Amino acid sequence: MRMDWIPRFDDVFNPIFNRMMKFPGQVALQTNTYLGVASSPLISRAVCFGFALAVIWMMAGANAAVAQSTPGQSPRIKAASVSGEPFQDCDDCPKLIVIPPGSFIMGSAQGKRPERPPHRVVIDRHFAMSVFEITFDEYEVCVAEGTCPKIPDDHKWGRGQRPVINIAWAEAVAYTEFLSAKTSATYRLPTESEWEYAARAGTTTAFWWGKETGDNMANCRKCGSEWDGDRSAPVGSFPPNPLGLHDMNGNIWEWISDCWNPNHAGAPDDGASRQDGNCSRRVIRSGSWYYIPRLMSAHARDSHPAALWSYNIGIRVVRELP
Repeated sequence: MRMDWIPRFDDVFNPIFNRMMKFPGQVALQTNTYLGVASSPLISRAVCFGFALAVIWMMAGANAAVAQSTPGQSPRIKAASVSGEPFQDCDDCPKLIVIPPGSFIMGSAQGKRPERPPHRVVIDRHFAMSVFEITFDEYEVCVAEGTCPKIPDDHKWGRGQRPVINIAWAEAVAYTEFLSAKTSATYRLPTESEWEYAARAGTTTAFWWGKETGDNMANCRKCGSEWDGDRSAPVGSFPPNPLGLHDMNGNIWEWISDCWNPNHAGAPDDGASRQDGNCSRRVIRSGSWYYIPRLMSAHARDSHPAALWSYNIGIRVVRELP
């Protein structure tokens, strides 16, 4: 067998080792001599070949270990980014969908004062958002495992796949912290700009389906659904927006991480949560079964005292991705 195509051990190993390990040139290793194989070129080349295979094997193993230990880098999430299909971090965790980076105009020049001035926001990172509003079934896992304090009142509408309601802002945050501890990923409430970016889903109209309310596209007062003005609907009762998110318009208001400000003046332009202003009140988005269609538009915004709960308000979560 010809071995002259295989370089000598020291020809390959010494430069690579010294560069990678940043050894000074004056103390460069004389590897053949050290290993006692200098007297035989054939043995030296065989050792080089074996060593190269060993290094490749070890590096492949290390890369696999890193991929397994980093939640956001799993093949499952990478596949979800490409396919647009939902993924879950655990059987009891909410289904999530990956939201791609991009930019949009937040607010509306024709809107009410809280929705002005319109401004461009650039979101330069992927993140994942729950496909549905968090349900009673999902929230009750947090209660059963001792993090969330109690099962909220369902207003006699039923629990199960209905969105959880009657939770204060701090209880919503506690649920995200529960998910973070359970999965080792970072869960939190959406920022206001993340929420509007996901609700618009690349569109510029009041609703992702167009300018008009339409018929039976959402749950609000006079939206044409069986739940209008009466109660919440089970999650997923209406078509998803182009990103695959359900109920971003209507059904229930959703707690947002931002403190309340009366307008968009001075708002972040990078998707960050706004933590100046009145933090005893927190932003809510989406509108609800009780309110008129305009309040469920993508740009509509309101606030609620953080310490109080309501049968109109629930949660949607974000999961950070590397």
